[in-house]
Amino acid sequence: MKNKTALFLISFFIILGIAFLAYYYKISHEQKQSLLPVVGTEQNHHVAPFSFVNQDGKTITNEDVKGKICVVEYFFATCKGMCPRMNENMEKVYKAFRGNKNVLILSHTVDPVKDTPQALKAYSLRFDADPAQWMFLTGDKKQLYDMARYSYLISADDDTAGVTVDKDFIHDKHYALVDGYGRIRGFYDGLSPGDISKLIGDINTLLKENQDR
Repeated sequence: MKNKTALFLISFFIILGIAFLAYYYKISHEQKQSLLPVVGTEQNHHVAPFSFVNQDGKTITNEDVKGKICVVEYFFATCKGMCPRMNENMEKVYKAFRGNKNVLILSHTVDPVKDTPQALKAYSLRFDADPAQWMFLTGDKKQLYDMARYSYLISADDDTAGVTVDKDFIHDKHYALVDGYGRIRGFYDGLSPGDISKLIGDINTLLKENQDR
């Protein structure tokens, strides 16, 4: 009888220990994930389907970036204000992950009339950008702007030097970080060295997050 009781107690504590370890793993795993929150979780916000043309004249759609980590920005090639500084900083991000097929940069023009694929190709050569990884995108203005406002949640800024601004103009110094599921995981000031370092760190976090799954 004593042996049965002892066996029962040992089994009970083993099961309790396993349950505790499973709970601890779950909590610690959720805490790790929460270090990089998902924007718009309650609304189930995801990036909408799109179709644009890159600097090589190739059509790029949401299917081409599916499962990839994307850094998104809006700029225009003739900008004399913040765009050159933003893309100099973006180049640092590009160099940090150059050759990594799981990390893409999507630089959308806000001036598609002037920023033809040929113009974007010339602009991209300043940064020795591989079009397979750093994509300079143009296309239909409404779709470009709708993607900025409603998918990437990027709006407007006061610095519009170098372009004749109409009533509908998007220009913002922030990058958006999008994970492989099309969810926004953060926004970063493209003019801030501190934010650039944080962005590089957060991309590494997402890469590790993908490996752990």
